[in-house]
Amino acid sequence: MKATRYRETTYVCGEYLDVYIYPVHKRPGPRSKKEKPSTATQAKLNARHAAEKLTRLLHSNFTPTDISLGLSYQENPKDDEQAKRDIQNFIKRLQRRRKKLRLPPLKYISVTEKSRTGRYHHHVVVNSGIDRDEMERLWALGFANSKRLQFGEKGLTGLAKYLVKTPIFGKRWNASKNLVDPRPQTDDNRIRSRRKAAALARDPEDRQPWEQLYPDYIMAEVIPFHNDENGGVYLFARLYRKDGEYITATNRRDQARRGRL
Repeated sequence: MKATRYRETTYVCGEYLDVYIYPVHKRPGPRSKKEKPSTATQAKLNARHAAEKLTRLLHSNFTPTDISLGLSYQENPKDDEQAKRDIQNFIKRLQRRRKKLRLPPLKYISVTEKSRTGRYHHHVVVNSGIDRDEMERLWALGFANSKRLQFGEKGLTGLAKYLVKTPIFGKRWNASKNLVDPRPQTDDNRIRSRRKAAALARDPEDRQPWEQLYPDYIMAEVIPFHNDENGGVYLFARLYRKDGEYITATNRRDQARRGRL
């Protein structure tokens, strides 16, 4: 199996840029059977891909003015179906309230978790418009707390990893149909060789080569992976716009909270 070129796949997600660099192999003759990864390895891989996908959705659809809600119960639901109806009804109440206030349609991503003791908890990210106290009251089944989204250099990566857990409704999250799903853009001419990919992987802390490749962005993180089986270099990088406002908004809010502004 011989690598003929290196491919760059990018996703523009709001003020963030996700970059994947990986070898594309020429396969002479029939394909050889790949050894399947172990169940544990595959589960970790699935969770990582899910977190990356969820991060892209969050970055493409929400801003520092939008809200993260945590919803708990005073009286725990009897089963998964009841918990599912509860969060669906809450979403409907938000939609009706937005319509009454003549606000743009609701955007949301919701995740439901169930603890080892059987307690249910919902996490919901929604666009702003409704007063936070009012949103908390609309839950009406127990305890609710809300906060504005906090964007850092890595954006909402931490939130996405926290939300991606074992699904209880058949999928890891539910979302409104009006979300922007960023499409990948591929280029086989910018990286091209293993040598160039290896140079980018050599020092994950070195911002300079990444910021030369993407001059409108600042490098936030680089995760390199070397495949011993095929000798390939695989890279994932997340960058944020130099002229972006999300991190500035979060920093200003933090400083104001600490009495510095």
